[in-house]
Amino acid sequence: MAGPALPTVAGVSAAIASFHLVRERPWRGPLALARLALDRPALHRVPGLRFFRLLGTGRGATTSASMDPRRTALFAVWDDEAALDDFLARAAIARRWRSAEEAYTVRLRGLRGHGTWRGIAVLDGLEAGRADGPVAVLTRADVRVRRWLPFLAAGPAVSEAVQQAPGLLAVVGVGEAPLGRQATFSLWSSAGHLEAFAAGHPAHRQVVERTRAEHWYGEELFARFEPWGAEGSWDGRDPLAGFRPSE
Repeated sequence: MAGPALPTVAGVSAAIASFHLVRERPWRGPLALARLALDRPALHRVPGLRFFRLLGTGRGATTSASMDPRRTALFAVWDDEAALDDFLARAAIARRWRSAEEAYTVRLRGLRGHGTWRGIAVLDGLEAGRADGPVAVLTRADVRVRRWLPFLAAGPAVSEAVQQAPGLLAVVGVGEAPLGRQATFSLWSSAGHLEAFAAGHPAHRQVVERTRAEHWYGEELFARFEPWGAEGSWDGRDPLAGFRPSE
């Protein structure tokens, strides 16, 4: 969960990222997963949206294999904060989120990371954040087909460990496909709590060592962000409540 500091490009407006988690009302449930495909054309036309991925989610805080058919997520990278503000104020997709059972948006500045997402260096050029407060973490991998079984077998122990980790504020398992393209997004009260878990928990450390030794992933991305602004609720609360945004 570590990596080099993310570079910014001199003379170029710094991008920001965002993560959105939406739970539809029961009567909209059957459409929630269909929206993962149906919303793509509209998102491709959003001004200032550099990159996006629509994602299914697991149940609750489980990061091992599961599915919540009423809950979906969006990870996005924007030209600047104004582009995100305009999307949230004007886009039909964002208006629909406002009538969902609940929706949560968190704004992200880059801290550290490495890797690509389907060959795209999505972390390049992100506005630099501060690491002296809460930290958001995105982990994402394309699991090699021949490694699906050990990956799935390792999932429950790591999921339980994460959920019990001191300093965890919220976590959700997300993915582009039911198998193979898996990710997690989590919020931590501090970088220290995150690092203590990543380096110190035996189940997590063992899985990290196996992924490297056995070459589980064809592609991977690990990133830390500063979660500097949030709105809405995640499982009925704001996990970042009480933390002041950086100034």
